[in-house]
Amino acid sequence: MYSEKVMDHFTAPRNVGEIDNADGIGEVGNAKCGDIMKIYLKIEDDVIEDVKFKTFGCGAAIATSSIATEMIKGKTIDEALQLTNKAVVEALDGLPPQKIHCSVLAEEAVKAAIEDYKKKNNK
Repeated sequence: MYSEKVMDHFTAPRNVGEIDNADGIGEVGNAKCGDIMKIYLKIEDDVIEDVKFKTFGCGAAIATSSIATEMIKGKTIDEALQLTNKAVVEALDGLPPQKIHCSVLAEEAVKAAIEDYKKKNNK
């Protein structure tokens, strides 16, 4: 049902945790399935220096959070804003149709964290 990459990111997620004094924090949730994702960004000169996440949800939600953080770390804000749920799904070698919403949450959480950063910094 799940690809090896999904299982890898679920059983050994990358970038788990919180960043104290994060420059941007994005939290999104899906009431229907109960998944909640929170992304923390540390940004310097418009580059994402560090990113962490905390996700409450199913294996696919954890895997999409994990890979999304890997995909944006070291990128500029503008590059990170280009992240799509489709790119997250492709990076995980696919998700079952009923789990695609998890990749949408990952995209939304990243964008919410960047929006939070922009608001805090009048950008």
